[in-house]
Amino acid sequence: MELTDINQIKELLSRHGFRFSKSMGQNFLCRSWVIEQIAEEAKITRETGVLEIGPGIGCLTAELAGGAKKVVSIELDSALNPVLAETLSGLENSEIIFADALKINLSELVSEHFEGCKRLVVCANLPYNITSPILTALIDCKAFESVTVMIQREVARRICATSASKDYSAFSVFVQWHMTAKMLFDVSPDCFIPAPKVHSSVIRLERRQNPPSAVKDEALMMTLVRAAFNQRRKTLANALSHALPGFSKEQILSAIKKLALPETVRGEALSIEQFAQLADELLSARGEAV
Repeated sequence: MELTDINQIKELLSRHGFRFSKSMGQNFLCRSWVIEQIAEEAKITRETGVLEIGPGIGCLTAELAGGAKKVVSIELDSALNPVLAETLSGLENSEIIFADALKINLSELVSEHFEGCKRLVVCANLPYNITSPILTALIDCKAFESVTVMIQREVARRICATSASKDYSAFSVFVQWHMTAKMLFDVSPDCFIPAPKVHSSVIRLERRQNPPSAVKDEALMMTLVRAAFNQRRKTLANALSHALPGFSKEQILSAIKKLALPETVRGEALSIEQFAQLADELLSARGEAV
């Protein structure tokens, strides 16, 4: 069976009585070149364990299983059980877990299902409605060397954005603090069934050996990052003075000046390294005040 042939996909789904669910963000790929290129960008080998989230009818799953040691796919919709049982029949290195990827313990999954795999990666056509929380969970898990995923194009741009750009956000800083982020290629709506109303992009995240900058208190840095972008129309000093009750506005302005930044600077203008420096300056100011 050709798992990217629209007519064969429709016949397969009809035979098993499957109906698409908008709430689950189900859009299945129907272009072989997209499948092949995503799998290639994941850089898998026979020693690689691959976690996939949202396998759909298994077209990417099968492609990954052809090159990996093991592929474990998490699927929320149990209605796809008979479909995947048919399409992945005979692939002994492929396993489907029917569960909610946002509720599953990823560390336990890794220890239970990837024994003998020398490196672990994520490769998936992610359900777009869970992109940010699932990427956060995958990054926090710290088990995966890289994450190669297809997501909504606008979200991909935010993840890969740099300071002073309109797409730069707190999530950009969080992801890039832990991973390097690279836009790979775009995918048009006509590559899916049903066709979504948005364009998609494939990105690759690679885990950093070290953050892009040293920082004394990472939690404080992330707190001020979130504060800066939660009120991005305000100056950085005003945004932080409302969100950091432990610091006076004078201390915040003094820390900003020590970075040679204007008092009127907004958070979106700061690089990741400058956010780290600002956190250290604020920490020093608090220590001096004690």
